[in-house]
Amino acid sequence: MAGQEIRVVEAAIRERGVEWDIDPTLDRIAGLADILGHPERMYPVIHIAGTNGKSSTARMVDALLRARNLRTGRYTSPEFSEMRERICVDGVPLPEDRFIEVYREIEPYLEIIDGKLGRVSFFEVLTAMAFAAFADAPVDFAVVETGMGGTWDATNIADGTVAVITPISLDHTEYLGPDVETIAGEKAGIIKPGATAVLAQQPLAAAEVLVRHAAEVGATVAREGLEFGVLHRELAMGGQMLRLQGLKGVYQDIFLPLYGAHQAGNAALALAAVEALTAGDDPLDEELVRQAFAEVSSPGRLEVIRRGPTVLVDAAHNPGGMEASVEAVSESFGFTRLIAVVAVMGDKDVDTILELLEPIVEEIVVTRNSSPRSMDVAELAERAEGMFGPERVHRADRLDGAIDTAMGLADQGDEFGSGVLITGSVVTAGDARILLKATR
Repeated sequence: MAGQEIRVVEAAIRERGVEWDIDPTLDRIAGLADILGHPERMYPVIHIAGTNGKSSTARMVDALLRARNLRTGRYTSPEFSEMRERICVDGVPLPEDRFIEVYREIEPYLEIIDGKLGRVSFFEVLTAMAFAAFADAPVDFAVVETGMGGTWDATNIADGTVAVITPISLDHTEYLGPDVETIAGEKAGIIKPGATAVLAQQPLAAAEVLVRHAAEVGATVAREGLEFGVLHRELAMGGQMLRLQGLKGVYQDIFLPLYGAHQAGNAALALAAVEALTAGDDPLDEELVRQAFAEVSSPGRLEVIRRGPTVLVDAAHNPGGMEASVEAVSESFGFTRLIAVVAVMGDKDVDTILELLEPIVEEIVVTRNSSPRSMDVAELAERAEGMFGPERVHRADRLDGAIDTAMGLADQGDEFGSGVLITGSVVTAGDARILLKATR
């Protein structure tokens, strides 16, 4: 019964539009929060914005807080397979019956706002549900990822005690602006008066905007590479070993079961964010920090789904994300033959994504994912052929067929040196995880 009703609820939410269509106003979500009794004010919020690394950083912050026996709410987007994955309490997605219950509780108020301020959007509904679910739990802290941008993002009705800005690069330029300065200005909107702004290393133009905004609102600034950062990292089986400089101390021998320098940077961000929440100058318990990071997972972020050949699923969908993923693959996996399966959204910088992949990929299989925004296979193939040459490009109308083709191509090499990288979009990664039955 719950299985059928949750499909009805999900359909009702999806019917309210698409989350990437930004309407620059907080009026509807603020009005909704008001009649719900402002659940977003019932707990401290760690608010996370940026172009890449938001979800991984949110998961690390969540893990560090839970290691300290604190109850957490985590709101991230998009989902890989089920909508309720976006709203987690104590690291676990809301059960189906609870997801339904939360929606039904706010449903009458949605109709009120629809009539007064205009139709509440898809993302606004889920944001209100997350805030309400966290208040009802209740949680000690909420870790909240923006959907897109910052200033006009629905999550920005919450005033974060800590505002985390992950690396900023060009993405969603049609909505957020044509350059990193403009995009940084939009994302800086989550930095509120009196908060602590924890900033990843940024392009200089973006860093200047963020620091200036923080100064204007009277926020404390902590910058990666200055107040905190990665002191040392080395490859380890299944991930990497880190030495991290936090805001309050140095943390040794931290095993992170994720790949790449970008994930080490995310770990430093998460650590600094949690330190900023704690009173006094004492560092966090080092053993608890080790325990938390050792248990972190980030599905769809260079996630190893199979072995022999190794199959990686990665959600990189813009040049910044793909550059980080390519560097991590080159560093962490000794592939002698790597086959890429690529499906991308039509509004992305496809040529740069393909250009970044070309040096590490022997052959590429282009396809489409389940989104209506997915680029047409013929157009993607034409772009790929211009970059790789026709002899290295294969086509498949569906992702399952593309994966089969890639596995066959990988099998032509050494079993232990061959790999398949499935990438290009969060939707592509989610679809692949379902097809390959990923368990995390």
